Amino acid sequence: MSLMWKLLATTLLLSSLAYAQSASDNVVDFLEDQFSSNERLKSVDVEVDSVVPIKEVKGWNAYIVDVKAVLKQRPKKIINQKMIWFSNGDVITKDLVDLKSGQNLLEVVKPQFKDAYYRPENLIYGNKDAAHKIVIFSDPLCPFCKGFVPGALQNLKKEPNKFAVYYYHFPLLRLHPASGTLVKAAVAAELQGVKDVILRLYTVKINPREKDVNKILAAFNKVEGTNITIADINSEAVKKQTKNDVDVARDLMVAGTPTVYLDGKIDNTKKKYLKVK
Repeated sequence: MSLMWKLLATTLLLSSLAYAQSASDNVVDFLEDQFSSNERLKSVDVEVDSVVPIKEVKGWNAYIVDVKAVLKQRPKKIINQKMIWFSNGDVITKDLVDLKSGQNLLEVVKPQFKDAYYRPENLIYGNKDAAHKIVIFSDPLCPFCKGFVPGALQNLKKEPNKFAVYYYHFPLLRLHPASGTLVKAAVAAELQGVKDVILRLYTVKINPREKDVNKILAAFNKVEGTNITIADINSEAVKKQTKNDVDVARDLMVAGTPTVYLDGKIDNTKKKYLKVK
């Protein structure tokens, strides 16, 4: 490559980086102005986490942003949320749909599962060096999870050298308040060395709206054959692990259950593991 072409390539690269920085700043300014108009918020801070070019739409990028907000009525609590916005530098929108496929491009640009998220405490079946890694985010009281997770786990655990199965608790507390206690009880039991806790967890019979901790623990212990107490579920170790699971889900923008990843990529069909070799 001639010196002239090298200089030209460098100039174009610097120009593109400058444009990306400028566009990111514009997105941040716009979102902070919009969110600041909410009278319930005391303060808002927006940062661009990453910029993903949209190959399906020329000239458009997806901006994955971290939003930190403080409510006026609860000034000590910081709300953290990840969001995706699309912009071509002149227009910004929350949704972008491919007319040909009908696919919402939000699913295309959602963050991929990072290696750092494959934590030993979340490995419930298989060898960590197995040929494939499958990740499941689930709520034990979610009807859709009950229809998928137990059967999938029964299949996956049969091939420990083929599948490393990582399970992350993601209780949908607004829909199933009881799942919060169930999840903590499951983590406490696993920390005590109890095996196959997750599989049995889906057979616990309790009203999803139940809030009486003693009733929930009684139902859990009956199925699991354990004696998990309120003190157990309030231990620092349990709090740390359940928080870590929710934090990973937030970073990945997991919105519902069950959510499945296969080898780092989200699998909306939840069936791709059946076809891998």
